[in-house]
Amino acid sequence: MKEQTAGEVIMTPLDDLHARAGARMGVWFGCALPDEFGEWVAEYHAARQSVALIDKNYRAHLSFTGPDRARYLNAILTNNIRDLAAGQGIVSLLLNPQGHILAEMETYSLPETLLCVSHAMIRGTLVATLEKFIIMDDVTLTDDTERYATLALEGPKTTAVVRELAAVDLSGLPDLGFAEATVASIPCRIVRRSAGGVAGAEFVIARERVADLWQLLEEKVRVAGGQPMGYSALSALRLEQGIPWFGYDFDEKQIPHEAGLQDTHISFTKGCYTGQEIVERVRSRGHVNRVRVLLKFSTDEPPDAGASLLAGTTEVGNVTRTAFSPALACAIGMGYVRREHSAAGSPLVCADITAEVILPPRP
Repeated sequence: MKEQTAGEVIMTPLDDLHARAGARMGVWFGCALPDEFGEWVAEYHAARQSVALIDKNYRAHLSFTGPDRARYLNAILTNNIRDLAAGQGIVSLLLNPQGHILAEMETYSLPETLLCVSHAMIRGTLVATLEKFIIMDDVTLTDDTERYATLALEGPKTTAVVRELAAVDLSGLPDLGFAEATVASIPCRIVRRSAGGVAGAEFVIARERVADLWQLLEEKVRVAGGQPMGYSALSALRLEQGIPWFGYDFDEKQIPHEAGLQDTHISFTKGCYTGQEIVERVRSRGHVNRVRVLLKFSTDEPPDAGASLLAGTTEVGNVTRTAFSPALACAIGMGYVRREHSAAGSPLVCADITAEVILPPRP
């Protein structure tokens, strides 16, 4: 297993293809991924109005086999892994005993295997932490990151494109549900993801076939009026949808209630897991002192991540991620503020410009 060292950037297997396409590259989730292929606002509109193709090769893939695999993962992750049905997936958190977030993990139920998907930038420490918890359980952890690659389609035409390419009906799958399929002789696992409420698809395939599938998907996407999309557009889109990113908007500095993940990433009925005592204590107390919020700024130019948020002259929080929002025609961002300043409409100041706590705009 190759560890990511400080300052090292993980390369996408599509690096050569992106270079030939003239993509401007950046670093996202510790990986070299496209900022944009041309005009990022056009890419954003493709995802909003037709279909966009995304390189999602920032992911770590960890396989768990053995008769105790479900019991083991259920005891360390925050969501209900034990009752996960075949063909379904669920998102969870891995916490430390103090309740702080070590990783965001998706778990998928395959025949004889539970596949966990997280972030390649924490792959080394994540594997070490997970192996440490395997004590008496009959479980084998295999790091399959180098075996797999991931591409995604997003936008209102995704369902039609996937049906034409793979004869898979996304509308018949639950979110994070998946189907095994073949696209032009390329075996793939197609996972439904519905960011913003619109069905999208991820294609998990053998790493050596990813360039072939990218070119095939790009051709179909362009016929449908779409195009490839980089992470400048994707970040703006996720901010508009109010969706936080691990490593940007939450990490080991936060507990789940501060990050606003308690309703999506946690089961409060499944039994014990690492960090549960802290999560339950927060729930019984009823609140945390700081919470994640969505922000609108009175300027086109987004302030820097890390900028302080003020209420009057008092510092009450900070910004985590920002972008220009085409939907609101101004800069938006995420951040953390003290609970008493977190209601929609709360006025703030950031870098000498006014800011306001908002709800995600409608699509």
